[in-house]
Parts: sequence; C-alpha cells; structure tokens
Amino acid sequence: MKGWLGAKHEWIVLSDSNVILPPDYLQRLLEVWDGETGLVCAPPVGAAPKNWPAEFECAFLNEYQARWQYFADAIGAGFAQGKSMLWRRELLDANGGIKALGAETAEDAASTKIVRNAGLSVRLADSFFVQPLGFRGAREVWARQVRWARLRRVSFPLCFALEILSGGVWPSVLIGLAAYLSGFPFWAGLIFAALWYGAEAALALRLGWHWTWRSPVLSLVRDLLLPVLWCEGWLGRDFRWRGNAMVAATGSAG
Repeated sequence: MKGWLGAKHEWIVLSDSNVILPPDYLQRLLEVWDGETGLVCAPPVGAAPKNWPAEFECAFLNEYQARWQYFADAIGAGFAQGKSMLWRRELLDANGGIKALGAETAEDAASTKIVRNAGLSVRLADSFFVQPLGFRGAREVWARQVRWARLRRVSFPLCFALEILSGGVWPSVLIGLAAYLSGFPFWAGLIFAALWYGAEAALALRLGWHWTWRSPVLSLVRDLLLPVLWCEGWLGRDFRWRGNAMVAATGSAG
C-alpha cells in the first residue's frame, strides 16, 4: 500500500522479494504489453534446491504450474501470479486502486478478475524469473500447495474442478485400461506415460530449468498426489501463512 501510494510513475511493478531480478527485468515485462493487455506477470521458476523436498517443490513450480500457466497464456486465458505483476497505474486506479486487491484473499486472483472485467487480458512475460529454494521441509512444501489449492478453489471453483484431470498418471492408467478392455496390450498406457513425462523433461531441459535423475520420480509422485491435493482443496478454506491462521474468502472483484 505504501509503495503504491508513494510511486510517482505511470508503470508500477509489484514483485516478491524472493525472486531474482535480472538487469533487464522491466524491459522483459514491458516487451509483451500491447493494446489488449491489462497486466503482465511472470511465473516463478524454482532453482537451486538443496534437498529433496525443495526438488519436489521444483516439480510443482516448474513442470506443473509454470507449464499450465504458459499454456493458459497461449490460448488467451492468462491469469495473474503475484510474484511479478506489471500494472499501468491508471487501470488499477480506475477500478478501486490498490485496495481493490484486497477483495480476494489472494491479490493475484483479484488482479485477474479486475483485468478480465475491464475487457483486457493478463499476459505472461516471454522470460521466466528464478526463485532460489534452498532447503525446504516436506510439511512446508505440502502446506504451501494445500494453501494455493484452497485459494484457487475459492476464487475460481470451475477451473479448480478441472484440475483433477491435469496430471499424467491417471490418464495413463485410464488409457491402459481402455486398451486392455479393447483387446490391446495394457502397456499402451506406459507408452502414453513415457510420452507425457518425456515431454516434461524436454521442456525443462530446453528452458534450463532444474532437472536431475530424481526429477522424473518426483514428477510421478507429484501427479500421484494431485487427487489428494484436489480433495484437500475442497475440504476447507482454512490455512496457515507465515504462522498466521487464515481463511480463504472471495469478495466482490467479479
């Protein structure tokens, strides 16, 4: 709030302090802005993990969340993520100002709704920005995923309902079962799984994201847990953030 009120220029960036910003950070955000844009964001890409829970978080942040976010942007359904957000001051001021971001528990959900209600689009920067992870605890990583799941469920329930279909494990099982019932070998599902996770690996290696021999195993475990995470999202609204008990709520942002 203080930063927004103290800023004196037309363009304002809200950026989390745990993201590494390159020298051309602002230029990378601005270069994708066009006449139909209301907000430019960039997903954080996990890097420099120091233990296996941190690597597990990389599997969520990179090959899962960033992949789906760039896919959404590619089909014109981009959504905000609060790690990096480039605003044009007049747009947000015309829609309630910085206080309007408090209409949702998550400010990026409120931002997405404000921009869409204005008839504009959320765009993603062509470049990603790195978030060093260091050491993580397994409970910490899982609690963060549950928190985000509950926030997504409250703010965008229809989209969250479809997340049950977003992993690679269960489609592979269903394809194998369908093949078996049709008289084909069950291992057709394994071929599909190899193509799915091979594409994930190719994406990570092509973009220079963190990838080791443990990554395929962690991606598999991640997708096996997605139904559990999905159920956790529906089972409540409460979560803890930095030691504080909170409840996810949706407001009047649209």
